[in-house]
Amino acid sequence: MPLTTTQKQELINSHQAHGTDTGSVEVQVAMLSERIQQLSGHLQKNIHDFSSRQGLLKMIGRRKRLLGYLRAQSETRYAELIKKLGIRG
Repeated sequence: MPLTTTQKQELINSHQAHGTDTGSVEVQVAMLSERIQQLSGHLQKNIHDFSSRQGLLKMIGRRKRLLGYLRAQSETRYAELIKKLGIRG
């Protein structure tokens, strides 16, 4: 269930700051958000998959920490990313 190479490349291309950017906060949050969506769908079908649920909670925590870091660094980048991904209300 991991992201395919093409999905990763599309996410990187749509969120990168410059041509060789593959690890900025925006890219990391976008990849985590996509993975969280996939895993949420899996858990709706497989209610008793507790190990995947634990992994989902770890990913949500990691995304939350990255978003907190981004918000502290630049409020405008944070707001743009939240709007682009459609997360947080």
